[in-house]
Amino acid sequence: MDTSTDIFQGLRPRLFGIAYRMLGVRADAEDIVQEAWLRWQRGGADAQIPEAWLVTVVTRLSIDRLRGAIAERERYVGPWLPEPLLGEAVAPPEAALEAAGDISTAFLLMLERLGPEERAVFLLHQVFEFGYPEVAAMVGKTEAACRKILQRARERVRAGRPRFEVGREQQLALLGKFIEAARSGVPAQVQALLTADATYMGDGGGKARTTVRTVLGADRVARLVAGIERKWTDRGRHQLIEVNGAPGLLTWRDGRPDSVTSLAIEGGRIAAIYVVRNPDKLGYLAELPSLRSSAGSTS
Repeated sequence: MDTSTDIFQGLRPRLFGIAYRMLGVRADAEDIVQEAWLRWQRGGADAQIPEAWLVTVVTRLSIDRLRGAIAERERYVGPWLPEPLLGEAVAPPEAALEAAGDISTAFLLMLERLGPEERAVFLLHQVFEFGYPEVAAMVGKTEAACRKILQRARERVRAGRPRFEVGREQQLALLGKFIEAARSGVPAQVQALLTADATYMGDGGGKARTTVRTVLGADRVARLVAGIERKWTDRGRHQLIEVNGAPGLLTWRDGRPDSVTSLAIEGGRIAAIYVVRNPDKLGYLAELPSLRSSAGSTS
């Protein structure tokens, strides 16, 4: 028979997956899972259905934390982007669920359209495939209320969903072309890879230099990307890495993680570029052996 510790550890990836999708911050998600572990030790292990008990705890803790985070993000300097998950830090749910609801930057930003309870209901039902009775118990609502909440959430999210599914090989190929075009320093080469309404979002949190507003339009985005690469070519190296479940870039400058870049792709072109430079969101990356050991092979 599994011990209470074994049961919790077996469910940890799913619990982290819920908390991270709710909050978009790795450290906060880990804190939520740790608090769930403490409550589990204080009596939760006696629950008849461990998964339901633990998911309920994580969901409600995440809702409370998100309410506070919303106010914090209103005071955030510049655009806010989710904290990227790279390499060893990635802790996705089961493979089947990963296909149902990814952890891409674009997907997490879509969730920002939802209030805390809307986000919880949407994720639990649409991504983690809990039925309405389970979801209702987890968020403390009636089934009828959860159905209405989910309907509103679907309407808000639907408009932001990508219009095309993109295979991994296509993602890698386009990312390679993007690196080459950026290194050329020629805006036209970058622009050829962008959709007409492409956007660029930079998250510095007031602690690292980047754009303070979202940059709109292929021409402006292309000039920005080319200009950044020209400025930093001699001091930066790009490392291909998994960023929130998809190919992306970790850029090292002066021997430290400087930025993480992920792309949203539509119709074979880049529709959005997301660049996280806030050092608070990148500090842990330098401690990951898998990243540090391969940093020397960046280009």
